[in-house]
Amino acid sequence: MTHAVRAAEPAEAARVAETALTLDPGEGAALVAHLSRPPAGRRWTALAVDGGVVLASLSAHAAGVGHIDLLAVHPSARGQGRGRALVRAAEEWLAGQGARQARFAGNPPCYAWPGVDVRYTAAACLAESLGYERYDVAWNMTADLAADLSVEEDVRRLEAAGVAVRESVEDRERVAAFVEEHWNDRWAWEAVHAAGLHYAERDGRILGFAAWGARPAWFGPMGTAPEARGTGVGRVLLRRCLADQRAAGQSTAQIGWVGPLRFYSRAVGARAERVFWLYRRDLV
Repeated sequence: MTHAVRAAEPAEAARVAETALTLDPGEGAALVAHLSRPPAGRRWTALAVDGGVVLASLSAHAAGVGHIDLLAVHPSARGQGRGRALVRAAEEWLAGQGARQARFAGNPPCYAWPGVDVRYTAAACLAESLGYERYDVAWNMTADLAADLSVEEDVRRLEAAGVAVRESVEDRERVAAFVEEHWNDRWAWEAVHAAGLHYAERDGRILGFAAWGARPAWFGPMGTAPEARGTGVGRVLLRRCLADQRAAGQSTAQIGWVGPLRFYSRAVGARAERVFWLYRRDLV
């Protein structure tokens, strides 16, 4: 069956994503909107067939690598080649933009998932049937927001050591400069665009930061300067962000693209839960 691929209207893409992304309930429209507001220098497109949509992008910092950012097909339209047609159309667009490789993998800092959630098994099967190779794995942790997120004693202890913990409202660029200095410009972009941002400082020098909602409904990124590690700053910043997410109506929070499992497990009892496979295929 041949499917005619066309440019996707935002409302159409949002409707399909809301219905198709059953493992991310209520997030489909927000993810489409998120991917439609990428950092400067990113080229992107949204393509559709009846009942399906794909979003793809190419970033200036990695011009030869294209990304399939979101692929969604309405449950009633699956098994008829729509997903295959959308991926091929996205690959054609990426190649026309100069991409030499396409990836089913998150394009940080503005991404939907690190890769293909293994529970969306049909998407993994589609990628492999189209010649994509699995080259990496990533995982999320889940934090139960009914847990104890209190920080009062820790904050008093830090204050006694001259460390102040603050919520960043008007000085995000200052925090972003710290993030870029110690990590990278992609995390800095997330810090600026997060729904909530907390940081710690001593004598006017920032020691650590934590953000949430840079990717809708998820926690991260966060980091602590080497000089402040082991002081409890990271634990306080993490808990402050998770308390914000609880106040925003969430019962759990995804800690995205996790590195230090032990830190999150000990700080808030988070558990490793979502696993993502990252795929790639050369286009030339």
